[in-house]
Amino acid sequence: MLFETYKLGSLELSNRVVMAPMTRVRASETGLPSESAALYYAQRASAGLIVSEGISPSKQGQSEPNIPGLYNDEQEAAWRPITQAVHDAGGRIFAQLMHGGRVGHPEINGMQPLGASPIAAQGTIFNSGGRLAFVTPVEMTAEQIQEQINVFVAAAERAIAAGFDGVEIHGANGYLIQQFLSDNSNQRTDQYGGSHENRARFAVEVATAVSAAIGADRVGIRFSPGGKFHDMNESDPEGLYTTLLNALNPLGLAYLHILETASDDINDRIREIWTGPLIVNPAIVGSSDFVDKTNADRWLARGGDLIAFGRYFISNPDLVRRLRDGLELTMPDLDTFYSGGDKGYIDYPEWSDSAVS
Repeated sequence: MLFETYKLGSLELSNRVVMAPMTRVRASETGLPSESAALYYAQRASAGLIVSEGISPSKQGQSEPNIPGLYNDEQEAAWRPITQAVHDAGGRIFAQLMHGGRVGHPEINGMQPLGASPIAAQGTIFNSGGRLAFVTPVEMTAEQIQEQINVFVAAAERAIAAGFDGVEIHGANGYLIQQFLSDNSNQRTDQYGGSHENRARFAVEVATAVSAAIGADRVGIRFSPGGKFHDMNESDPEGLYTTLLNALNPLGLAYLHILETASDDINDRIREIWTGPLIVNPAIVGSSDFVDKTNADRWLARGGDLIAFGRYFISNPDLVRRLRDGLELTMPDLDTFYSGGDKGYIDYPEWSDSAVS
């Protein structure tokens, strides 16, 4: 099944393999994607679908340094040759919109981060000069919540104008949307805090507004149910995501993308509830495990529709062929994940039959 075509909304995907979104910190200080990004993504266009690295929808939403953006004309223009290169190579690509919320720092973007509540995350964030302790975010007012919904909408419209086939709203890994979902980061007493329905409200409103702007069949959303990354603590993930997915189902989104951060029972419940296409990334952030074909087949048998591969796509630009033909996989060099430059970015070779002795 992994190598069968798949109809995703109006898109015909060549297979069920998805290139997962992966931060590579190779953008300029002004949020322009790397000059080598067109080649990087085109090399991997045999994936049925590529989800881009996390893209900041606003300067204030930038988390780590050297993250690309989609909030001005120059950034939008810089993405066009990248999406064109993917399409010329026969691929499809969605832009992941990643608003850091409290996962940010004034020394990175010059602005105080926003959050659901004025509660700093425990831990530190990467910066070019070392690691920085998280700061207390500004608690978003109702007006600021609407402003940030509009930020997602504007970035989604720019993504389509830049040639992306759609957008993925990042609601996972402790970024802004999950900060509203999680008990420990959301201590609000208004309509955005407290109950499952209230804590799910921001995610639903973002997805609704973006869908209205560019079409629901161009909008995916990603979650990490029960995930702890960036100091998250969802005390009742089954109840929370049951409420959340029941509210999202009527929108008719292109897909739901989940990380395997919850128990098997909860993941089975998610598959039962969700009525649309399901992308599964069988990996946990910070884990040393790699997603392989065994993981993929296991999830396809459990009801996943597409399988997202992360780090193996870094070091195997022709990953689809290698999985299909049972070829050896190249292990990535972890030291180059966030090092900048072209080493460990566009220099991994495709499989060569002539190189096999």
